[in-house]
Amino acid sequence: MGPPPQSTISNSLVTANLYLPDAEKGYYQATRFDWSGLIARLEYKDHQYFGQWFENYSPKTHDAVTGPVECFDPIGYDEAKPGGTFIKIGVGLLRKPVEKNYEAFKLYDITDGGKWTINRDKDRVEFIQKLRDLTGYAYIYTKTVRLIKDKPQLVLEHSLKNTGKRIIETNVFDHNFPMIDKEPTGPNLKIIFPFEVKAEGKGWGTLATTNGTEINFLRELVKGEQVYSAGLQGFSNSAKDYDFKIENRKTGAGLRITADQPLEKLLFWAITTTACPEPYIKLKIKPGEEMKWNINYQFYTFSPDVNSSIKQH
Repeated sequence: MGPPPQSTISNSLVTANLYLPDAEKGYYQATRFDWSGLIARLEYKDHQYFGQWFENYSPKTHDAVTGPVECFDPIGYDEAKPGGTFIKIGVGLLRKPVEKNYEAFKLYDITDGGKWTINRDKDRVEFIQKLRDLTGYAYIYTKTVRLIKDKPQLVLEHSLKNTGKRIIETNVFDHNFPMIDKEPTGPNLKIIFPFEVKAEGKGWGTLATTNGTEINFLRELVKGEQVYSAGLQGFSNSAKDYDFKIENRKTGAGLRITADQPLEKLLFWAITTTACPEPYIKLKIKPGEEMKWNINYQFYTFSPDVNSSIKQH
């Protein structure tokens, strides 16, 4: 089988390579993440911001994804009988097995992937998925990955229109998976928030710590280690708190992520290759209505920390 379908977009400052949805040849064919908008690589001023953070690749592995990928909570799982179907927006209609509870890391059978339409231009790719099931759910999901003209900025533009007879209620989170110049997770990486952040869970106090508005790493993580919080604390119900900076102090490259919706919750996960704020947005859309939301990525550079460079040599 040849290379997966992909498309390159660019403006005067940023170049990005995207994988395209395809049930047979697509880079990602699993059932956890939205198939649209996977960014294989993005470069700005000779700095790289996304890439392959995992070791072993298979198209049907649940986390074989790169870039700011998104994941919708399942719709209709609890009410479906074993053998029945439920919905994952951005994936399709999935078969429910005998398990009582949904498992995010499980590979489910896809009974209907919906109809994907992909429109490409030099600075953007638009993905449209239309899906309708027999239980009354139906939607048109549109996601455009667009570079802003003459700015080091990328925006994910979303629209979800409820074309069915039932309310669509779900959460969607963005895993982000940053890999700024492939810097190992450690003291050279800094995560910055607009609020005083608090965390607890695996690795806090031994591998990472919160310091005012920052998450700092106490040492470089090694293979097998991870830092995890099921819910960072400190943010308000204002969209202004959906604002995170991830900086590589060694190379002087940064990434700022903002959105126009408030945070429903905020997870955090890091291993040796990536450190990920995982922001959730709540969606509730009545029949005939449409919800739109945007997530912005601003790429920037700054003077590297000389001490960080010295430590690496």
